[in-house]
Amino acid sequence: MKDDLVRFGVAMEQSLLTDFDAIVEARGVTRSEALRDLVRAEIVRSRAEKSVPVVGTLTLVYDHHVRELTERLTEFQHRLGDQVRATLHIHLDEDRCLEVIVLRGRSDDLQSVAERLLATRGVTHGRLEIVTDEPGVAPHSHGRHRHHGHKTIRRQHRLG
Repeated sequence: MKDDLVRFGVAMEQSLLTDFDAIVEARGVTRSEALRDLVRAEIVRSRAEKSVPVVGTLTLVYDHHVRELTERLTEFQHRLGDQVRATLHIHLDEDRCLEVIVLRGRSDDLQSVAERLLATRGVTHGRLEIVTDEPGVAPHSHGRHRHHGHKTIRRQHRLG
């Protein structure tokens, strides 16, 4: 069932509208489409703030020369068990690594995990990005392939 579209007015400063129009033009969409995307993103973010099922990516950048840091990060991920769905490790340069950890669990648990890992000595910066994980959602299609909850892992080698 498709929702009816509802028209409503929005007032904003001219400078804000100018900046918004630049984004709209760069994306090749309409103001309405861009505004709907922003509202959807905020709704997802709001829902994920509660203790609800979510999936997320935790991105960490760290100095791999810090003593036993790599081992501590790996050990912590092993203790998380099935909450860790996949990881990607990339050597950025002689000193720094980037690690992306795909997580699944309750939003408050994943936030706690992220805070602990981001506070680990040697982790220079990072961020957790989460979205709600609504059970029972039918698989969706992208052209010739379908998603059924399986994980695909692609190996990434040194970037140069």
